[in-house]
Amino acid sequence: MFDSARYLERIGAPAHASLAELQRAHLESVPFENLDIHLGRPIQLDPDALFDKVVVRRRGGFCYELNGLFSRLLTERGLRVTPLSARVAMEPRDGTFGPEFDHLTLQVEDREGTWLVDVGFGDSYLEPLRLDERGVQTRVGRDFRLAPEGDRLMLLRREDSSWQPQYSLSLVPRALGDFVGMCHHHQTSPQSIFTRGRLCTRATRDGRVTLKEGALVLTRGTTREEHPVEGEDARARALAEHFGIRL
Repeated sequence: MFDSARYLERIGAPAHASLAELQRAHLESVPFENLDIHLGRPIQLDPDALFDKVVVRRRGGFCYELNGLFSRLLTERGLRVTPLSARVAMEPRDGTFGPEFDHLTLQVEDREGTWLVDVGFGDSYLEPLRLDERGVQTRVGRDFRLAPEGDRLMLLRREDSSWQPQYSLSLVPRALGDFVGMCHHHQTSPQSIFTRGRLCTRATRDGRVTLKEGALVLTRGTTREEHPVEGEDARARALAEHFGIRL
């Protein structure tokens, strides 16, 4: 069922797009969203089902879906892709992290080096990070670092004058099937952030658009606007207008 050309059309990327261009195009086209969880629709990590949802039905998804499918596109383009497991920093940032397989991200190797690639972490780095670089890496105006921590790496993002942890990354190679248990957990557990409220968000060329419970948030540069969204009809209109989603 997989069709690279159709996938590229879905994200608005040309056939000759670079790895950075592919990640940026994906993040600006395919939303990070958990709507199926609140509709009671089970999410299966089946490649054909993921392609149908994201490409054919033009939906989004969360990390297991988005990075799982994106890895297929990159592999079809001749890149070496390895799924990696990460433990996400808890909120508020108190030094604790979720369990292993909490997040799926990607190690990608091309002729220019080895990269950390992620299209399933919401508001994060828009272009790949060099996996072997330990200094500051600036991506689209934001600073990130990969800091060693034992046999793991800590992804940090500069926020004002401090560095805030995003996730703790294991470099042990994984397979998509390794994430099935945590994928189920995040769909069903009351402890999962994904069961607590509906979310749909994607990057834009100059900011971000986010639909959360009760509000639409539009960010352009340093300007942030929050507009109330009251009732299911208003929510449906916002989903269609800003994300092209019609449930």
